Amino acid sequence: MAPVVRAQAVSKRWGATAALQGASFEIQPGITGLLGSNGAGKTTLLGLLLGMHRPDEGQVEVLGRDPWTQGADLRARVGYAPEHEALPEDVRAYDIVRHLTEVHGLPSREAQTRASDALYEVGLGEERFRPVGTMSTGQRQRVKLAVAIAHDPELVLLDEPTNGLDPMQRDSMLTLVRKIGHELGLNVILCSHLLEEVERVSDAVVILDGGRVVRSGPLTELRRSDANELMVEVDGGEPEVARLVAALVSAGVTARADGALVAALMSGPTVFDLVRDALDEGRFGLRRLEQRTSSLEEVFLSADAG
Repeated sequence: MAPVVRAQAVSKRWGATAALQGASFEIQPGITGLLGSNGAGKTTLLGLLLGMHRPDEGQVEVLGRDPWTQGADLRARVGYAPEHEALPEDVRAYDIVRHLTEVHGLPSREAQTRASDALYEVGLGEERFRPVGTMSTGQRQRVKLAVAIAHDPELVLLDEPTNGLDPMQRDSMLTLVRKIGHELGLNVILCSHLLEEVERVSDAVVILDGGRVVRSGPLTELRRSDANELMVEVDGGEPEVARLVAALVSAGVTARADGALVAALMSGPTVFDLVRDALDEGRFGLRRLEQRTSSLEEVFLSADAG
């Protein structure tokens, strides 16, 4: 499938400050986490994707379009929930969503239906006629989410959607994000500085640091590529773990006990064969054999160190 977003050597400066420096990456369909600390360039990148800024250098393509020259056409296909609160407090949630759905080009009658449907999708069906000013922070975030999805966009950009939420509200919001991406089938870019929430809902990640893309790709691949050990679980507990470690070391494999598992260093292409042979010759009862995976935190820290 064609990438949802493609960026090639993109740079953007604000005066003497370089917000983005030669950023290159592709975002495939699904849920992608845009991860980085404050000041890493995430908000500037979202502005480029929306066509609000023009890159100083390089090229950006969103849904096959240039955001700067085809911005109006593109924004009809993109939903956006900004980080900052900007909802009029004296207006009903339904009226806000309906109006902004019409702004995206839908006829009035269809916008009315879509507004109600979107508010039900985010759990505000019974509250949709309440003024936004009477709602909690969590409910307001849901209103912004409803605005972003009501016109059935191809891509949804969510900028720090859990800001200001308590743990239960954050959990509920992340469940909604996952629902939008996996059940409703919308492509989502989740902009966040929180590793845990990106890891929980994302299929892929783009990691920014100092305006540069330091890692990007499917999360499963990034977690696998950052680990260099083969993890083996066998029957028999500690005695069998110790026996397998000894057998592997004798075969020239760097191995160690890791709790109830044996960790074998993937130092070359023959390691898997050596582990397999040791298991067979020693008649071990194999329970599990897989490459170790890293947490997103480990991936992030290794990218930062690089």
